[in-house]
Amino acid sequence: MKKTLITLLLSLGSLSAQAALDPAQVRQLAAEDSTDKVAAIRQLTQMADPDAVRVLKAMAEDSLFLAGDKVVIIDGDKAFDGATGEAIKMPANPESPTVNNRIRGELASALAALKLFDADVSVRLASAQKLQSQVTPEMAPLLARALEKETDAQIKALLVLAHAQANLANTDPAARLAAVQALAETSSPTIKSVLLPLTEKAGEADDKVRYEAIAAVKAIDSRLAIAENVGRAFSGLSLGSILLLGALGLAITYGVMGIINMAHGELLMVGAYATYGMQTLFRAYFPEAIDWYLPAAIPVAFFAAALVGVVMERTVIRWLYGRTLETLLATWGLSLVLIQSARVLFGAQNVEVSNPSWMSGGIEVMPNLILPWNRIIIVGFAMFVLFLVWVLMNKTRLGMFVRAVTQNRPMAGCVGVPTSRIDTMAFALGAGIAGLGGVALSQISNVGPDMGQGYIVDSFMVVVVGGVGQLAGAVWAALGLGIFSKLLEGWAGAVIAKISILVCIIIFIQKRPQGIFALKGRFVE
Repeated sequence: MKKTLITLLLSLGSLSAQAALDPAQVRQLAAEDSTDKVAAIRQLTQMADPDAVRVLKAMAEDSLFLAGDKVVIIDGDKAFDGATGEAIKMPANPESPTVNNRIRGELASALAALKLFDADVSVRLASAQKLQSQVTPEMAPLLARALEKETDAQIKALLVLAHAQANLANTDPAARLAAVQALAETSSPTIKSVLLPLTEKAGEADDKVRYEAIAAVKAIDSRLAIAENVGRAFSGLSLGSILLLGALGLAITYGVMGIINMAHGELLMVGAYATYGMQTLFRAYFPEAIDWYLPAAIPVAFFAAALVGVVMERTVIRWLYGRTLETLLATWGLSLVLIQSARVLFGAQNVEVSNPSWMSGGIEVMPNLILPWNRIIIVGFAMFVLFLVWVLMNKTRLGMFVRAVTQNRPMAGCVGVPTSRIDTMAFALGAGIAGLGGVALSQISNVGPDMGQGYIVDSFMVVVVGGVGQLAGAVWAALGLGIFSKLLEGWAGAVIAKISILVCIIIFIQKRPQGIFALKGRFVE
């Protein structure tokens, strides 16, 4: 491809020999001193000419040679004059000029800058984005010319910033002041690092420019802090979504049966390993449809976790109803059994679960704030599951039975509700929802045997704070706990944040033991 492009450029050059470069300037590209080569590259770059692109590209691709006192470009068995682009006889012993890392970096910057004049908007945009971190003072005239010709608003905004960066080294204080004022409007950490030297007397002699630079750095710091906090809040929102999926199932099982299920976190783990299993299956048998493994994993994870929940309820928990402490110990033992089973089946090490391609990347809200697609989709998925649970609990016969058993088990049994069957179905439903939480968790966290342990305590806190059997309470508690945890972690560290959250919950429970949304009516008694 590169050879074809060089040949095309050379052919165009030979057809437009009248636009030839200065031979002495081209000859300087093969000078012994790197400083002379850099000066020649910068002079050719300022021309913004297709012939200059042809020569610099040949030098970057090691196709530029010195034959006597003439610079030639050799492409396969053909040779061309470096200055005119005309085809010439193949020289006998061409010498390759030394191109060290400094020269290669200069060539890369020059070629990127010359793409600012390309007819393709996407090429110009990519070049302008790349130049944001490679601007040198010598590029100022070239950027000014590109700015005059540019018509695209997005590229023009980038060029304004690049031109301002290049002008920071201008000898005219007024030009430097204008450059600082232009850069003060950004929210980029890179621009901040560029401005920082100007805040010192040693870096900027002019007081007015220096004070403007100090104000600009403060303004950028303020915007960066806002973006950082917004990013933490969004991370907390996605964490709250995971907690919500864990707490929904826990609230149902605790509300219906009064069971404190210490193995609920391991049901998250079952869902995550089911996702890993579907990924492995698709990689082995449907590699062309690997991006669809995640949608396929959703029902598999739900029914796998629900099946494990039914087995737990039928074999152990059913025989311990009304014995809270024994149930607590039994479910804790079940959690250890599930963890060890995962170690035996999948190994003690974490396994890899990759995001599908449609979950990669994110939305750039600010220069230092990108909202990842995987977390955005997790939040949406949690809201969708919440909607389905609300419909199930409020619009179906099963939901009516579950609510009846939650509110008054003896009375529900007296009017014909099969409480024993409802217990099993409620436990399966709660376990299945936890499995869906495992699917979501597998996309942002490592999948391993112990992964559920880190979420069980927080899920219980959500249930307690939100109020037993209250979906609205679970939503507010999960999102609030997730967001405040992430915000506090950013300001005080993970340990202090966890302690602070626990203290706040203890105080809250002392004041309002029934939670945010308490059950109302005669059945509360």
